[in-house]
Amino acid sequence: MDQEDRIALFLDYENLALGVRDHHGGRAFDLRPIADALAERGRVVVRRAYADWSYFDEDRRMLTRSHVELIEIPQRMGASRKNAADIKMAVDAVELAFEREYISTFVIGTGDSDFTPLVHKLRELNKRVIGVGVENSTSALLPPACDEFLFYDRLEGVEVPPAPGRRGRAARPAGTGAPPPAERPAEPPTEPTVETAPAAEEPARDVDTLSVLVAQTVAGMQGSSSGEVTASGLKRTLLRKDPTFSESDYGFRTFGELLRHLAGHNVIELATGPAKGDPEVSLPERGDREVAFALLRSVVVDLAGEGGAAALSGLKDQLRRARPDFSEKKLGYRSFLQFCKAAATSGAVELRWSAEAEDYLLTPQTA
Repeated sequence: MDQEDRIALFLDYENLALGVRDHHGGRAFDLRPIADALAERGRVVVRRAYADWSYFDEDRRMLTRSHVELIEIPQRMGASRKNAADIKMAVDAVELAFEREYISTFVIGTGDSDFTPLVHKLRELNKRVIGVGVENSTSALLPPACDEFLFYDRLEGVEVPPAPGRRGRAARPAGTGAPPPAERPAEPPTEPTVETAPAAEEPARDVDTLSVLVAQTVAGMQGSSSGEVTASGLKRTLLRKDPTFSESDYGFRTFGELLRHLAGHNVIELATGPAKGDPEVSLPERGDREVAFALLRSVVVDLAGEGGAAALSGLKDQLRRARPDFSEKKLGYRSFLQFCKAAATSGAVELRWSAEAEDYLLTPQTA
């Protein structure tokens, strides 16, 4: 039986088109990168876009060539076009969820947090929801509500203009600012309101951070389930933790390539899984953990001296002086105390609580 996902695509077109125009140097919105990303996830059986199309003549031609059904939301004097488009799109999506049970995934293209209740409702109906939005014009409330969130700016095929000297979202006051390029449609009289996250520097996406994230996730999955952890299950869990997670942000072409890299650095171990191409993932039973336990014991010996004890407070700093790259989180432990308890269980040190010192005390394990 065919198990590929059936996808319904709903685009809040004005939100996306204006977001791309404002934050990509006046460039036009391009559907192709989104279509390519969705093709990798399943079969798109419904494509709908909502807007007052009198303002998006060139875009209308592009979307029609891509077989997108255009839903007209005409502007009326004294009426709110934005609210009309939002309501129509939400009603259509919920209606489709009831009428087409075979549709398993809904893609909501918008950065507007007004669609968060729609996302919640679709997930209540056992539908997977993928969000798509322009990074600098997407509300911080929307991505965590989705099963997965794709930033348009990061999709393959999207050319992002060079960042200006000062990062941040440019204000969009009504009736001011530079007019759009001549080849683009005139700006609608009333632009949709878009909530955005506060301007901030993008966090570093280094492999060291990735190692901590994967190790902690595998450890948590192993602790909460008696079954094996598969690569596909790990990817789903990482997306539940952070719907914007993508291995490409760390320089990897596929999730499998990422796992093989981490396995090569002894962060995880890979073994044959229950299905071809879906290996089992686990934390190393030996190797770095034993080295770390031995390091802890040697530092405790140096600090405690003959018959003495070392306090847990400040001990981690001492380990880092001896080994600057030490991190208990890379080994799958959520805290330094949990790491020390594991070392005590392995016999590397003895660990006890001291009411007098109001701290845990560590001593070298005696033979």
